[in-house]
Amino acid sequence: MKSTPHNNKRKSSPKNKTIDAAPKNEVKEMFINWFRKNNNVGQIMSKQDVVKDILTKLDSKQNDALEKAMNELKHDGLIEVKEDGVTLVLTQKGSDFI
Repeated sequence: MKSTPHNNKRKSSPKNKTIDAAPKNEVKEMFINWFRKNNNVGQIMSKQDVVKDILTKLDSKQNDALEKAMNELKHDGLIEVKEDGVTLVLTQKGSDFI
């Protein structure tokens, strides 16, 4: 009985999963565009606005990147996230950026 050589090696997926930056940047742009409509410091994006204007328009990759996108906007000082974790407020820096 002849054994076949094991040349059919399967490529394994990378261990540390790299997240595609495009969906995250697209989500960030959606938030920026919403605030750009009025561009008022202190402008509030309510939970209803987030659902209607952002969440309903996301594909699965963008949905996965939503939290990371919000965190980056917050970290960059463009928005503040209220205690409920969903309501967003445009900062002076965010208004200047827009």
